[in-house]
Amino acid sequence: MTTLRAGLIGEHISRTRLPKALQIMCDQAGWALEFTLFDTAHIDGFDFDDTLNLARQDGWTGMTVTHPFKTEARRYAGPGMAPEVVHLGACNTLVFAPHLTGQNTDYTGFLAAFAAQGQTPGRVVMMGAGGVAQALAPALIELGASDLAICDTDPARARALAHGSGGRAVAMDAAADLIRTADGLVNATPLGMAEYPGSAFAPDLIGGQTWAFDAVYTPTNTDFLIRAGRAGLHCITGFDLFRAMAVRTFEAYTGLGVPQVILPHLDALKPD
Repeated sequence: MTTLRAGLIGEHISRTRLPKALQIMCDQAGWALEFTLFDTAHIDGFDFDDTLNLARQDGWTGMTVTHPFKTEARRYAGPGMAPEVVHLGACNTLVFAPHLTGQNTDYTGFLAAFAAQGQTPGRVVMMGAGGVAQALAPALIELGASDLAICDTDPARARALAHGSGGRAVAMDAAADLIRTADGLVNATPLGMAEYPGSAFAPDLIGGQTWAFDAVYTPTNTDFLIRAGRAGLHCITGFDLFRAMAVRTFEAYTGLGVPQVILPHLDALKPD
C-alpha cells in the first residue's frame, strides 16, 4: 500500500480538519496516511527550514503550511513554485518529490469555492495582507473584482500586496466609507479564530454589501459572518475554502483526482 507522509506547520493548529480530510481521500484511493502536526505555538526553538529539510531527507511526500509561515514557505520553495502560482507571495503546500514544488491551494481553492457561489466580486475591501491574503488578492483580481482595497495594520505590507496583485492599499483609518459602499468584504486576518477572538470589521459598518467571506474556518460561524448573515449578506465560509483547499492538497501530494462522491464526506467535517 502506498503511503502519503505529510504534516502541517503552523500556530494553534490542534483543531485542524486537514488530517481527517486527507484520511477520507486516502481511504477512497486505497492509500495509507501518516500525518504529523507541528504546532509551533508549543515548540520551543522551532526551526522552519530544519524541519522541512529533515522531512525531505526522511522521504516524506510533502508539508502543508499555515499561519504564520506561508511567506516563509514561498521563500523555501524558491524557483520550485508551480507555474500557475509563481506570481504569488505565499505558499501553503510543499511537495518534495520528484523535486521540490511549491503550490498554493488557498489560491486555487478560493477560485473554485468563489466560482461555485455564482457571485461576482465587484468592489471589495479585504482586511489583512499576510499569508492567506497573498493568495486571495490575486484570486479576486482574476475573478474580476472592479476594485480591491487592501487594509492591514502594517501599511507597508498592504502596499506590497497591492503592488503585486493589482489592488490598492488603504489606511485602516480611511477604510470606513469604502466598507460601507463595498460589494464584498473579506477577512484575511486571524481574527475570529478561537485563539484570536473578534472581528476585523466594525459591526456598524456591516450591512448594505452583497457578500462576505471569512478565511477562518474554525469556527465556521465567526462573529464577522454571523453579523454579515444577519445583515442579509451572502456568506462564503472558510470551510468552503478549506474543502476546496483540502481536495487540491490531496491532488498535489498524490497526483490523483478526487471524485465528486467524496465531497459529502468532507462536508461532515464542518466545524460547529
